[in-house]
Amino acid sequence: MALQFSDGAPSAGQMDEQDLKAAEQLAEVYEKMTTQLGRVIVGQKEVLKQVMIALFCKGHCVLEGVPGLAKTLMISSIAELLSLNFNRVQFTPDLMPSDITGTEILDADETTGQRKMRFVRGPIFANVLLGDEINRTPPKTQAALLQAMQEYQVTIAGQNYELEAPFIVLGTQNPIEQEGTYPLPEAQLDRFMFRVQVEYPTFEEELQIAETTTSEGFPTLDPLLDRDDILHLQKIVRKVLIARSVSSYAVKLARATRPDSDEAPDFVKKYLTWGAGPRACQSLLLGAKAHALLDGRVHVSVEDIQYVAFPVLRHRLVTSFSAESDGLTTDHIIEKLISVIREE
Repeated sequence: MALQFSDGAPSAGQMDEQDLKAAEQLAEVYEKMTTQLGRVIVGQKEVLKQVMIALFCKGHCVLEGVPGLAKTLMISSIAELLSLNFNRVQFTPDLMPSDITGTEILDADETTGQRKMRFVRGPIFANVLLGDEINRTPPKTQAALLQAMQEYQVTIAGQNYELEAPFIVLGTQNPIEQEGTYPLPEAQLDRFMFRVQVEYPTFEEELQIAETTTSEGFPTLDPLLDRDDILHLQKIVRKVLIARSVSSYAVKLARATRPDSDEAPDFVKKYLTWGAGPRACQSLLLGAKAHALLDGRVHVSVEDIQYVAFPVLRHRLVTSFSAESDGLTTDHIIEKLISVIREE
């Protein structure tokens, strides 16, 4: 990608007419996708938007919500709408790394009698991988998954096997039951671009869910994009224009979360013990670019940064005992930061 330089810093590459046309069509496709998904999933439009943003940014998501909120159905439906291969893994305490990456088996040729090792691919070889209850499997298996997320390949017996792009991991966590779990350390959670909160439906939404899921029939979905379209859009996201003032705002927002920094407000020093690193700045900018595209724009505003700030920062901030005793969550602190940090 050709880069242009302004004020000593690289800016987004220029979009050609084909890129601009694809960017305009994306907003229309997203509206159609929301409509189609609404035939299967009631509500959860923000979850859909955040998963789509992560996909177009080559990121991964942790989805946190209580059981029964249709997380699996939503992700499989998104994969169907995008013509992507989908696999689901139920994480358990006895799951081994080879159970998700694959393993070598000894094969015998019936005609010659010769034996050789053959690699059998695991469920990780998909475009969309849903890891149900990712915190229920031991760290060794979690590490194998995280390696694939970072490197887009798996290594078996010294041989590297590439994962087909696009590749996105969506790991779910149950917030109400922690017995027998292996919580992901903060350093590993940082590998996920977003932490998405899946909330309870409203009364009207839950009434609709109860009525539609207890009647006959299940709606079919029509694919709206394919693999090549998504790969092209992933390139377009990085070309979206962003002003230096907006980039500076994102960096200031991330730096203000670090309690040891002079730039941190007093409430951050009181309520946080650890803040977001430079990877958060990258996620804020990329996520804001994708959010602008879904909104039909090819430039980023401060409002785009503020929208993605919650899923980007909520799993990168470590609260103190004072925050817990005062009943404050990371979302409360992010909301307060947005109200005090201003664009220059």
